[in-house]
Amino acid sequence: MITVDRSTWGRLRLTGEDRTRFLQGLTTVNVEALADAAHSWGAILNPKGRVLSVIDVARAGDSYVIACEPALVDKTRALLERYAVMDDVAFEPLTGPAHQVWDGAAAVWAAPIAPGEGASARPDDDPEVERLRIRAGFLRYGIDVDEDHFPFETPLAALLDYGKGCYVGQEPVFRVHAQGNAARTLRGLAIEGSGPIAPGTALAAPAKGRVTSSIADGDRLLALGYLHRTCWEPGTALEVDGRRATVHELPW
Repeated sequence: MITVDRSTWGRLRLTGEDRTRFLQGLTTVNVEALADAAHSWGAILNPKGRVLSVIDVARAGDSYVIACEPALVDKTRALLERYAVMDDVAFEPLTGPAHQVWDGAAAVWAAPIAPGEGASARPDDDPEVERLRIRAGFLRYGIDVDEDHFPFETPLAALLDYGKGCYVGQEPVFRVHAQGNAARTLRGLAIEGSGPIAPGTALAAPAKGRVTSSIADGDRLLALGYLHRTCWEPGTALEVDGRRATVHELPW
């Protein structure tokens, strides 16, 4: 179990009569289905279905709390304000300590962001935090996902609700889901040898893909990488930077 410091993350309290309708029509999260104190990760997309921001939406009584990593704070606030011109919504920045408790890789996406200081909380760049983040496929914007990616190419795919109403970017996301023809997906990679591999390093031909994140774990690297459908099956052996790599489904 690891407690992760989230004090530097951006948090906004969203209130107003239109708060639910506004978020329902803007994000991939089915906020209408959130029970009080429940939360879900999701994304804000552009009209073409590409990921502009990765956010956590939590229901807190008559309001919602939106959280995102520090690199996305300004961008996410700007997106919310851009779409809120005709809606009765208000944004209140929240400050102070916050944390998550990760009880294994499978719990990373499920752990709520709780206010208050967590006991022995570790920063994002702590090696144990990074190892568990990679094993869970927990995304870093600008590293593992950006405006070149669709949500269904990432672990956000498991959180997409295809039964909710329309939202920005829904049409291309639903079209690919219906056709079942995604070309790539994010997978875990166990790479032999502990030497570093630069982000963006390509897999050796004939495999298609590239590494996004990695960290040493004993005598191997734990990594994330986008793989083409021809080589994304778990257990597939690949080669990257002259080293053998094995594909893992996320989380692993």
